[in-house]
Amino acid sequence: MEKLNKLVNFLNDYLKIEEIEDDSWNGLQVEGRKSIKKIAFCVTAGANVFQKIAKEKPDLIITHHGLFWKKANPSLKGFNKKRTEILLKENISLYACHLPLDKHPVIGNNAQLLKLLQIKPEEPLAGVGWSGSGKVVSLKGIVKKLEKKLKTECIILDHGKEKVKKIGVVSGGAPWNIFEAIEKKLDLYITGDAADVKEVAKDAQINVIFAGHYATETVGLKALAKKIESKFKVKTVFLDFPTNL
Repeated sequence: MEKLNKLVNFLNDYLKIEEIEDDSWNGLQVEGRKSIKKIAFCVTAGANVFQKIAKEKPDLIITHHGLFWKKANPSLKGFNKKRTEILLKENISLYACHLPLDKHPVIGNNAQLLKLLQIKPEEPLAGVGWSGSGKVVSLKGIVKKLEKKLKTECIILDHGKEKVKKIGVVSGGAPWNIFEAIEKKLDLYITGDAADVKEVAKDAQINVIFAGHYATETVGLKALAKKIESKFKVKTVFLDFPTNL
């Protein structure tokens, strides 16, 4: 068992919550019980998700997409009331980490995606992503590995080399950062959301893989769960609510 404030202070410091500008109100969004025995992890917060997670009886939920965003009305009415009242009734805390989780050089979504491909993050990409070089591997081999590990179905624009070495990753929705990938002379650019960049990729002779918004944002949470379990006396569980996005 650990104290909520101790866990929050660790997360704020480890993820550098205060240093990264974001549309998300990162950090503790809803305060519940003070003692934490079990933490549930999920990609996106929501009423339906909370109802299912509550059955696991967690004391804290850590999510990538939280409830409160700087460009949205924070009033606790309508659907916002419905979402928060589940947490308040069950006395469950909610912690959100959006771009800080994407950007982290060790447990971040992008660092972990490169790790799947046996590549170390070397150079920042698009503010929150990373690029690096590894052994020369086939594009088909990378697609196969991503689909197996992420349980996703990739969309591929194979307009570059079949054998790739320098790879960049920006998880979630960042198709138009392909231009920065081109400037950095990457062999392959991986992101989540698909967009109509086929002609750009073809003209620039770069490979692009769209591996799914949701799928590319699961790996950081799983890595963070392992980090927390190794440091604190708590149990963790990752709850999968996959989408087609």
